[in-house]
Amino acid sequence: MVSTIRPSRGYRVFQGVNGVILTLVVLITLYPFVNIVARSFSGEKEIRAGDVTLWPKGFDLTTYEIVFSDSMFWRNYGNTVFYTVVATAVAMVLTTCYAYVLSKHHLKGRGALVGIAVFTMFFTGGLIPNYVLITSLGLKNSVWAVALPNAISVFNLLVMKAFFESLPSELEEAAQIDGLSTYGTLLRIVLPLSKAVVATMVLFYSVSFWNSWFSAFLYMDRSELMPVTVYLRNLLAGATGGTAAGAGTENLTQVNANIQAVTIVLTSLPILCVYPFVQRYFVSGVMLGAVKG
Repeated sequence: MVSTIRPSRGYRVFQGVNGVILTLVVLITLYPFVNIVARSFSGEKEIRAGDVTLWPKGFDLTTYEIVFSDSMFWRNYGNTVFYTVVATAVAMVLTTCYAYVLSKHHLKGRGALVGIAVFTMFFTGGLIPNYVLITSLGLKNSVWAVALPNAISVFNLLVMKAFFESLPSELEEAAQIDGLSTYGTLLRIVLPLSKAVVATMVLFYSVSFWNSWFSAFLYMDRSELMPVTVYLRNLLAGATGGTAAGAGTENLTQVNANIQAVTIVLTSLPILCVYPFVQRYFVSGVMLGAVKG
């Protein structure tokens, strides 16, 4: 006979209060984004009057039509996808190799390598030296100007290093006895066991590169090479400055009213579509890589 232990009254009260508090936190967090989406579909008069809350009022698609009808928008959107994929792949290769090396406590000079990485978290060469370096290397107007300067995030590096250190060393020793090389051990033993942290790092890097605009704005001179974030930034600047790309005079007021909401929706939507597929790895990847017993 299996006996069941009923939760105490105090525990049930705690669960109820906890549920209410978490629900309120979710609603408070969700409200700004829902309001932004509603504003992006609302009319100019309703937006300026402050009547838009959770539902569009004075439904208007003028700004979306202006953006979607511009061929440069789609070209820049394709650039963003390409830059994000390439830059994330480069960042993952470099970060994974560096973190795997740092996870080996017997490595000579390991402390110096960790120190070099941590040093870059607090000190950088500065904007002008970086620009001169990228220019002198011939990386301007190429994907490498976006991918290489930000290829390794030290935070991601340390999280991945801690995750690799948490793996049993006996697995790698057994792989070496079976004749696997260092790269073979990494590819066939370590990485298959590290799906959680790898998926988390891919999410971190892809979001960072997707939202990045300053590197492209700084290192690229031609508009057809810009990512969509720069396009939307220029559209926002043009609207607030009195002009909008492709907008006639009769549509300018509407564009000025909800251009910020439209740009936020267009840049956030792809990430929101991708996130559910990696969310199940997110918590375990960060916790396993950051918390040590």
